[in-house]
Amino acid sequence: MKVLFVCLGNICRSPTAEGVFRHKLRAAGLEHRVQVDSAGTGDWHVGKAPDSRTRQAALRRGYDLSAQRARQVEAADFQRFDLILAMDQSNLRNLQALRPAEARADLDLYLRRYELALDEVPDPYYGGDEGFEQVLDLIEQASDALLNEIKGRL
Repeated sequence: MKVLFVCLGNICRSPTAEGVFRHKLRAAGLEHRVQVDSAGTGDWHVGKAPDSRTRQAALRRGYDLSAQRARQVEAADFQRFDLILAMDQSNLRNLQALRPAEARADLDLYLRRYELALDEVPDPYYGGDEGFEQVLDLIEQASDALLNEIKGRL
């Protein structure tokens, strides 16, 4: 099973989702059975580490994102991954526009897929610390639901 998390720049929401989900896979003993990555639909942060506020908020909860580097979604991702989860409707539309006709990946909104309180993970980039904490809260809930889905598939 291969899962890709996608946001706009791949420096806040999607790297958080990647880091949290990797942590949960390790705790469940599934890290060797599920591949996880993250990417952005935009290219302006390619090669950069996640936003420092993202890294700090994640580290306070025990998630180390320091090794991650931003990359942009590419056409091959639609063949390489089984599930591509967008953080918001705008990025889902971008992914649908990029999706090749022969793509095999299932596309969805991360939170909507699991019927959580919100459909979208809000972008914390222009806000304060509470936005990064909210992103972590939402992603932790969605990651638990995704883990249950994957356990059912394996």
